[in-house]
Amino acid sequence: MTTTSPATTAPPAEQAGGAAAPRRRNWRLRLRRDRSLLVMTLPAVALLAVFAYAPMFGLITAFQDYDIYNGFWYSPYTGTDTFERLFTDTIFWHALENTLVISAVQLVLYFPVPIALALLFNEIANARVRSFMQSVVYLPHFFSWVLVVTVFQEMLGGAGALNTLLRRHGYATWDIMTNADAFKYLVTAQAVWKEAGWGIIVFLAALAAIDQSLYEAAAADGAGKWRRMWHITVPGMRGVIVLMLVLRLGNALTVGFEQMLIQRQAVGRDASEVLDTFAYYYGVVNNNFSYGAAAGLFKGILSLLLVLAANKLAHAFGEDGLYRRDDR
Repeated sequence: MTTTSPATTAPPAEQAGGAAAPRRRNWRLRLRRDRSLLVMTLPAVALLAVFAYAPMFGLITAFQDYDIYNGFWYSPYTGTDTFERLFTDTIFWHALENTLVISAVQLVLYFPVPIALALLFNEIANARVRSFMQSVVYLPHFFSWVLVVTVFQEMLGGAGALNTLLRRHGYATWDIMTNADAFKYLVTAQAVWKEAGWGIIVFLAALAAIDQSLYEAAAADGAGKWRRMWHITVPGMRGVIVLMLVLRLGNALTVGFEQMLIQRQAVGRDASEVLDTFAYYYGVVNNNFSYGAAAGLFKGILSLLLVLAANKLAHAFGEDGLYRRDDR
């Protein structure tokens, strides 16, 4: 008769419990370790909760015949009737088309500018000159869109400096500020002048994180400035570039409400109507809040899909994107 030895391994339930306990301990350790950082994020979380997440409750108006005097609770529910009217509105589809076209132009012409400026400033050896140049390109970020459009009007308008110079030398004038065909390039140029300097901050931080010994080793091996930039600097920035591209695509449908609103009369509705101005004029101004809320909800869902698609593409190219992949 043979005897069986007792099991040396714990039952599955105990194994699962034993594995869960260290995870809980690790979670508590991380929480205790990072509590200072978590406390620092509380104001930002509160800001998002109050001004970003709490207003989402208002999206219910997209499914109501909302009356500002009756409020959420007493406005009649209409289901998807508002969206059916929205999707048959030719003005809405034209606004979406303008938004996508302007966003595509800005992605191609604006997105590379902060990267190029960061690379340029990184090559300036003199610290004082570099700080001065950074301050100069940062400054327009703090200007309002009214001031930015005014500056461009003084430079490129019908009576601006460019047309005055052309008129003085006998050439035909060109009022760019009222040219509907050039409007998408005009707003892109305004965005570059105003925001490109501010956008280089993240890329300069990425450049500062690159190990300088790599440059020294490459220089010792005979690599020139351009080869060091191509094989060390650009790969070192790739993760940040992909992350900023994902965020940019998520914000692609927001192309500047104030900027479009200010220049609407100069170029006309056909050139300047975007989703934000559509929701404002056909929702708020016309006292049709449900219509504006439906347009805003459609924009939010489409932006979310763009973020997810861009993040998936980043994973396909081996980058983390907004979050680390599960298989890494």
